[in-house]
Amino acid sequence: MLRRLTMTMLLLAVAARLFAEDKPDPIPPLPMPATVEKDAKLEEQYRDDKLFFEGPTWEPKSKKLYFTAFLKSAAQILRLDERGKATVWYDKAKGINGTYLSNDGRLLGAQEEGHCVVSLAFGADGPKDEKILYENKELWQPNDVCQTPQGFIYFTDPDFKNKKGSSVWMVAPDGTGKKLTSELTLPNGIIASNDGKTLYVGDSFMKLWRSYPIKDDGTIGAGKIFFNPESENKADPDGMTIDEKGNLYFTGRGGIWCVSPEGKGLGFIPIPEFASNCTFGGEDGKTLYITCSKKLYALKLNVKGGQIATQK
Repeated sequence: MLRRLTMTMLLLAVAARLFAEDKPDPIPPLPMPATVEKDAKLEEQYRDDKLFFEGPTWEPKSKKLYFTAFLKSAAQILRLDERGKATVWYDKAKGINGTYLSNDGRLLGAQEEGHCVVSLAFGADGPKDEKILYENKELWQPNDVCQTPQGFIYFTDPDFKNKKGSSVWMVAPDGTGKKLTSELTLPNGIIASNDGKTLYVGDSFMKLWRSYPIKDDGTIGAGKIFFNPESENKADPDGMTIDEKGNLYFTGRGGIWCVSPEGKGLGFIPIPEFASNCTFGGEDGKTLYITCSKKLYALKLNVKGGQIATQK
């Protein structure tokens, strides 16, 4: 019964975003970030009016973008083969939402239906060697996931139904899980700093972003409000990514906010649709891919993604 309830809440949330008219503010609250290439414009990469896209991850060996798609009761992972063409790489993905490239080159996924975090090997025709890294039937619905260079995995577990039991979790390299905090009403997007010493989490209820110092054992210290911009648009904060300079890219409240490691707003990228998540990719690692309701965009930047810049 609990599984059906949480899945129902997830689908209702996805449906609301899919058909909502979330528009950016008429006047952007900040100028375009300096990290955006001069004269660069949003370029539509893929579109499906029936789908809600999420969880993008760039896979460097195949040089392909993988992203999740939701339609009614089905969750899939798609692979962008070329502009305008995508392949269903993983059908019936059991509610995988956020994804992340693991330190060992596999795809991490926050899987709602299984109440777990999974790891998938990249196969040409679909995932291989699926592993459950952490499972806990008491979890509501794992939503987004990331990993630090030290090997700690972090994921959010929002309680969309009651808005009382949400939490942020850590999975240690030995596979043990630990609840870190329950102070966020609806934790959603999550990313760590490039050095693995700071954790950033978006709160879709409070409409802001918090940061936490990461200790040597992977646990976190006291958090603080990291970024809470002035904006009439109150669309939910969702996924996020980071560039090689440590600047954050937060989706929510009308588009994408570029924020310095010190929490200073550096610029704003307005997005016509609700922007659910973003990640870096492309041949040079300087393309920002943005998943949205019905669309996938690409935007050329002049910096590489943080994880891409450190890959060997």
